[in-house]
Amino acid sequence: MSDLYYFNESLSSKNLSFQSIKELDFQDPLADQAKKFDLPEGLIYLDGNSLGAMPKGVPDYFDKEIRDGWRTGLIRSWNGKGWHNMPLTLGNRLAPMMGANEGEVLIVDSTSLNLFKMLVAALKMRPERLEVLSEKGNFPSDIHVVQGVLNNFFPETNLVLAGHTDDEIIATINDKTAVVTLTHVNYKTGEIHDMERITRKAHEHGALIIWDLAHSLGALPVDLNSCNADFAIGCTYKYLNSGHGGPAYLFVAERHLKQATNTLTGWQGHANPFSFDINYEPAETIEKFRCGSPAILSYLALEKSLDIFESINFLELRKKSQNLTQLFIELVESKCSGFGLELYSPKDPNKRGSQVSFTHPNGWEIMQALISLDVIGDFRAPNIIRFGFTPLYTSYENVWRAVDILSDILHKEIWKDPVYSVRSLVT
Repeated sequence: MSDLYYFNESLSSKNLSFQSIKELDFQDPLADQAKKFDLPEGLIYLDGNSLGAMPKGVPDYFDKEIRDGWRTGLIRSWNGKGWHNMPLTLGNRLAPMMGANEGEVLIVDSTSLNLFKMLVAALKMRPERLEVLSEKGNFPSDIHVVQGVLNNFFPETNLVLAGHTDDEIIATINDKTAVVTLTHVNYKTGEIHDMERITRKAHEHGALIIWDLAHSLGALPVDLNSCNADFAIGCTYKYLNSGHGGPAYLFVAERHLKQATNTLTGWQGHANPFSFDINYEPAETIEKFRCGSPAILSYLALEKSLDIFESINFLELRKKSQNLTQLFIELVESKCSGFGLELYSPKDPNKRGSQVSFTHPNGWEIMQALISLDVIGDFRAPNIIRFGFTPLYTSYENVWRAVDILSDILHKEIWKDPVYSVRSLVT
């Protein structure tokens, strides 16, 4: 089994045993990375596509930075610890992970705010065009932002929603399209859009494109400049492990930095913010897309996570991701057949991100039963159970044990206990 990478039919569930799974973990070149994260003993965490695990170094780093930087340094830490520059300095560290150059990435604000900024900038660069294109399966929050931008600022511009496939999206792009805005990996299915192909088609029609990388970055290789992307956005609290509400990021291709403007003209985007000039003059760099003061405490966990990622081979990361997801599908279809689970993610590992989704009429109850037994995934309406596989801290044994527990829940009908039907606010 030394040729595991990547998963193939010779390693199907029929040929696997618990001992062979242990051997896969032994051979895994990323196996030691799990030691860098702090997860409760015995927990199988398959929800890193929604919230990443905490790097072990975070609590001590928080304690040090809060005591030295806030308690002792107080306001001096903006300069003394370089806190004021963190949106750019951490952006430069993140840039290689998305195929960007220094000065093209800024870590700031939230994904929604950054989409607002990028969309308005792109629309102002294509003022004669009156259509924004997305797809029906895109993350609803992204669509809500688009709707708000158009309703409030570009009332003559229409939102066009294509079908979810690459072919349907490409067929809908035309000479009226100003901007195409898509999520690279679908949040429900895990399906990957062909970034290069769609971007090329948008450019052939003179449109600009914005990619949401929230479900991509940190789980699979991304190369924005190779694909000639115009803009990108995303969060850092999923695969990038920055914690609840961690800062988001934005990418602006260098060729657009002069023309693209920031509508949210806060003082941090000023060319000289500490001149306190009453008249706004935007910075000439990516920092023009800053707005208010950065929430520094939320950047600290990301620093510790970047320390980890900067030592990672992303081809190995991607291979393991494919293996984990493929193994999970094989085992579920083998051990849980006949209980109504339907695969909702692409079967082809090359078309799938680092998550697997199944549908079931009682998906909520099944997921709550799993969570009660320390297998953490999540649920998406109306009937989808999602499992995220973060290669840095998910093992093959985790996958094996998770499917065993799922099988037990189905065979013994554990999910029918009324306690699992109670709905929670956060799903």
